[in-house]
Amino acid sequence: MSLPLDLIMFGALIGFILLGYPVAFTIAGVATGFALLGWLLGDFNIQLMGAMGQRFFGVLTNPVLTAIPLFVLMGVILEKSRIAEDLLETMGRLFGKMNGGLGVSVVLVGALLAASTGIVGATVVAMGLIALPTMLRNGYDPKLASGMVCTAGTLGQIIPPSTLLIILADVMSNAFQQAQYAQGKFTIETISVGQTFAAAMVPGLLLVAVYCIYILARARLFPGDAPAMQEHVDKPSAREIASAVVPPILLIIAVLGSILGGIASPNEAASVGAIGAILLAGRRLGISTKLIILATAALLTLAVAATLLPVRLQRSDVTAGGYVLAAIYGGLGIFALGVVLRILKAAFSDGLLKASLLSTLTVTSMIFATILMASFFSLVFVGLGGEDRVHAILNEMPGGPTGALIFAMLFVFVLGFFLDFVEISVILLPVLIPPLILMGIDPIWLTVLIAINLQTSFLTPPFGFSLFYLRGAAPKEITTGQIYRGVVPFIGLQIVAVAILWLFPIIATWLPRSLY
Repeated sequence: MSLPLDLIMFGALIGFILLGYPVAFTIAGVATGFALLGWLLGDFNIQLMGAMGQRFFGVLTNPVLTAIPLFVLMGVILEKSRIAEDLLETMGRLFGKMNGGLGVSVVLVGALLAASTGIVGATVVAMGLIALPTMLRNGYDPKLASGMVCTAGTLGQIIPPSTLLIILADVMSNAFQQAQYAQGKFTIETISVGQTFAAAMVPGLLLVAVYCIYILARARLFPGDAPAMQEHVDKPSAREIASAVVPPILLIIAVLGSILGGIASPNEAASVGAIGAILLAGRRLGISTKLIILATAALLTLAVAATLLPVRLQRSDVTAGGYVLAAIYGGLGIFALGVVLRILKAAFSDGLLKASLLSTLTVTSMIFATILMASFFSLVFVGLGGEDRVHAILNEMPGGPTGALIFAMLFVFVLGFFLDFVEISVILLPVLIPPLILMGIDPIWLTVLIAINLQTSFLTPPFGFSLFYLRGAAPKEITTGQIYRGVVPFIGLQIVAVAILWLFPIIATWLPRSLY
């Protein structure tokens, strides 16, 4: 009787990651070792390794994944330009005088930062350094305050645009096409990034609402846990609120609106976001606000006009009006480019540009290294019979499709205690999703269920990344135990949100069906 090398391989991966080895190298090492072991035992066809080059090339040229670096750059620039500080200060002054108000402001700022930066670590650290000490000074329960900061930061994984949703869109698209082929349906229909973003919008806002309701209810039932702000601060004026809130909202509308409206691809929208982040950073670098507004207006005018009145100079029938429009478009573009270059020059002198590019390079390299090695791991796992085993397990689950889905969600939830969302997304999901789709489960709904489940992995001890981020930024009086206990109620709220989404799938499916 041959050994179940596929199961042993998966267990070995978790074990080596728990030992603290770098994830990408661990995945590659485990895959290499079990490929050789399987070949020696006659359980693995070594010729499958010939597909590695093609798989790597497919990942690196994937038009969906190439949007990740620009979205990361957008988030990093916004983080370095300290937009979080302005939002937290303004929202804290706005809501601080009500019980639970500081907590609500943290969640709302987390939602805004999620939709504009999408970087969990930056959001948690910023709020841990700014909002957490303020809440503690005003008598907030340390466990509740820690839990709110950790949880608000993870909204960057469910509210688009986010790296998790981009990776999930690619995984779900491949799984959907695989399921279609298995049914003999050779169609070009797929799951796009736009559909994934649209599906996650309402559930993301649902999570924000659930968190706020919980905080306000707890503040009412236990006023000592989340008292009103005791420090004397003036309420922000309408101008201060608009100055802090309107720029990130406009950036969100520009990025998500262009994708959901079908105006731009994810790559193009990511470039819009990166340029928008540079313009927003200009305010922090001393560039004239009026000049930034004019450059933004020029870009918006150029985008709208070029869409409604396109000019094709290479055509032989171009009229004089066409040349005039081309000159106007060129002038608008040159003016906006000049402002962007001026901001970049100031950012270079300030050190912001170098720090942003290094951070973007680091994050992007980590993501793609993990995805590439996970592709290698998946090839070996499938070659050892892991895919057939997963299909058999799901098909034999009692309760049919519902039982299989419950098992899959629980399995992903448990793995979230030990593995990062990238490893789960690119190693497990490609073999877990196709049989679920074949059972008739809506892939859009399934994507959002999994996204919320994976978001929870940032909160679950002992390896939730948000917990580590906050541990590094929290004041010394906050203990690790308080952080761990503080996130427990919010993990429960995540499960409540999944249950609501389970009972009412239309929450996830309504918007993408309306738009696409």
